Amino acid sequence: METRLSNYYEKGIKYFFGLIAGTSILLLFLIFSLLFREGLGVFSNVGVTNFILGTRWLPVSETPFFGALPMIIGSIIVTLGAGMLAIPAGISIAVYLAEVAPRSVREVAKAVIELLAGIPSVVYGFLGLTVLAPVIKDLLNLPSALTAFTAALVLAIMSLPTVVSISEDALDAVPREYREASLALGATKWETTVKIVLPSARSGLMAASMLGLGRAIGETMAVLMVAGNAMIIPHFIFDPVRTITASIAAEMGETVQGGLHYQALFGLGVVLFTITFVINLITDLIFTRTSSVKRGTSL
Repeated sequence: METRLSNYYEKGIKYFFGLIAGTSILLLFLIFSLLFREGLGVFSNVGVTNFILGTRWLPVSETPFFGALPMIIGSIIVTLGAGMLAIPAGISIAVYLAEVAPRSVREVAKAVIELLAGIPSVVYGFLGLTVLAPVIKDLLNLPSALTAFTAALVLAIMSLPTVVSISEDALDAVPREYREASLALGATKWETTVKIVLPSARSGLMAASMLGLGRAIGETMAVLMVAGNAMIIPHFIFDPVRTITASIAAEMGETVQGGLHYQALFGLGVVLFTITFVINLITDLIFTRTSSVKRGTSL
């Protein structure tokens, strides 16, 4: 009797988690279907190539133009800049908290990090506009500090709590026996951290990095406030930019539902969704290949 109840319990748990996974996939499919349905008109009227590679975005002119390339490049520059700042810094902080810091320091730091994660994005944007931008302008002698660099720096600060928190959890999940065995074989604390702990937590660290990039590429208000909102192709990190999310937020309220401008904004949503999907796919392929190589080496 007990065995039968245990089997029913295990099957129930299995179906429950399968239902959650299936619901997530269904929601993802529905979101993409909505974006594609609403944005299909702009691809039909303007053309996929002209929309993605076009350099002019003039939706309310006598002859409207819908070229998303400046916004695509601006989004990529800002996101990669934020990732280059937030990911190394976040993982380094996580390593310090998990492997070096005393318990008291760790508890206080975790509380502060969780508090930073809860601050609204508009507050970060306001602080970036009123505090960070003037400092950058004076230090670098720029005509205006509302640039891709300032936006990347603000997004890096916003993404940092996510990277730190998830990276620390991944490092904590590494069995303590791994550390003890490495130390018993004569490795130093630093060697154990670099050669044993970090490789063992690689999947978690990669997940933290991807979630940090996801926070950066999907951010709207902070970027809208500090990026400069210039509809140009940036040639330098200190040029003003306009991102896809900022354009959608700034222009959606001015469109006529079902109009070409309305469809163009949903087309931007399709492009943003595709960029995010490609980034996640590339990361997953790199992780899979790295894991396969490691298994082959160990064999």
